[in-house]
Amino acid sequence: MIETLAAAPGAEVEDLSASALLASIRSARSDEDAAAARQLDLAAGWADLHPPESIHSAAVFSDGGRYGLEHEEPIAGEGCPAVAEFCIAELGTVLGISSTSAKRLIGHALELRHRLPRLWAQVHAGAVPAWRARTVAEATIHATPSLTIEAARWVDTQVAAVAGRVGPAQLDRLVAETIKRHHLDTLDPTADPEDGYLAVDPRHATVHDQDVHYAGTLRFEAELDIADALDLDRALAHGAETLKTLGSHASLDARRSAALGDLARTQTALDLHTQGSTAARSKDGLPIAREVVLHAHFDASLDGLDGLETVFGPTGRMEEGQRLVLLGQVKDWCRDSRTKVTVKPVIDLNAELTAPGYDIPDRIREQVILRDRTCVFPWCTRPARACDIDHVVPYDHDADAEGTPQPGPTVSSNLAPECRWHHRLKTHTGWRYEVTGIGVYEWTSPHGHRYRRDRTGTTRISGAAAGADPPDRP
Repeated sequence: MIETLAAAPGAEVEDLSASALLASIRSARSDEDAAAARQLDLAAGWADLHPPESIHSAAVFSDGGRYGLEHEEPIAGEGCPAVAEFCIAELGTVLGISSTSAKRLIGHALELRHRLPRLWAQVHAGAVPAWRARTVAEATIHATPSLTIEAARWVDTQVAAVAGRVGPAQLDRLVAETIKRHHLDTLDPTADPEDGYLAVDPRHATVHDQDVHYAGTLRFEAELDIADALDLDRALAHGAETLKTLGSHASLDARRSAALGDLARTQTALDLHTQGSTAARSKDGLPIAREVVLHAHFDASLDGLDGLETVFGPTGRMEEGQRLVLLGQVKDWCRDSRTKVTVKPVIDLNAELTAPGYDIPDRIREQVILRDRTCVFPWCTRPARACDIDHVVPYDHDADAEGTPQPGPTVSSNLAPECRWHHRLKTHTGWRYEVTGIGVYEWTSPHGHRYRRDRTGTTRISGAAAGADPPDRP
């Protein structure tokens, strides 16, 4: 019934009846699925254009004209073709995704086409959405131990029989059964029903650092020896009671949580009446135990991008994970008598710092890290503190000897953070970029696509015309 009530072309949403709206959104979803299937096909075609053999004939060069340093990248399971690694970046930037996501897309396409052919056919027939097929491909690519071609084909047969209705739990069980059926697993002593439990040690202490509450808390989970667990419970009860005696009005759960943090420092209760200290020892003579290095950034006016005002109070940003942090939390950390507080000088991110020679001093490195925050390649989010610092215009090591001006000096405006992979990409391929403002970079890909990268993210400037030739190699 719904299928017969599709909306007329060009009809406005508010003019649609309930039935017509349902028919239209179903049609839109079908179009979306078809486009996603087409994207997988094109990603596989992009891989076909860049086999490992193309590395030697591609425009891969360094500043001195040397070829090489690109290698083949196996991005799917056994039996799938590898690709020339640097082709991944161009596809990712065109799609507006990171190189890691582009690698995953190409890998899924190759896995489906070569190892999961039934599922591949169902995707292109519209029977299975591309996202479901990619879930299966992800599982077969990263199965441990690795699946052989025969094992992957067996998974393909089983999944194809249920036409995309398999869920994550079923898929996990299916992969596990596949490993067992094809004798890919190694001897597991825990599988013995008689005494397998003797080989299992369930103890662990895990911080779930990817699950951060907006109020600034992390979940900590542990499995302890019985005696250790009972001792810890008594210590937390004692710590919570001590905090209450010292004047804390927090709930019992909050005080137990604080007591656990205190155990990690000195195993004594937090002195709520003592202000922060930068000394090596506290007033009671015990050494400072908390010495965690955190990089928190607050706007001087607590206004604008880095000084968000929320219902919790002024908010800044931590470099670690690019997470928000409350100003009140930082104050509390500094008030802890056993917290070692180090305040670094404010760095002017707009100042032009210079240094002689090629090496980058710490003061300039720190300025560049704080200015750009992440790798400056389009859509890359790798933290700048873990990146190489690149001379945008290459440094000429022969300039001084030849008495010529240095084209790529070590100055703030000629330096940018790049993760190691994108640094290699920039150095040895046709990708090039230039600085157009403080912390603003414009990139041009080998095929002529252009992107602007600044502190707010990546913007596509323009694209190359269809079929346009890549720029000439210098």
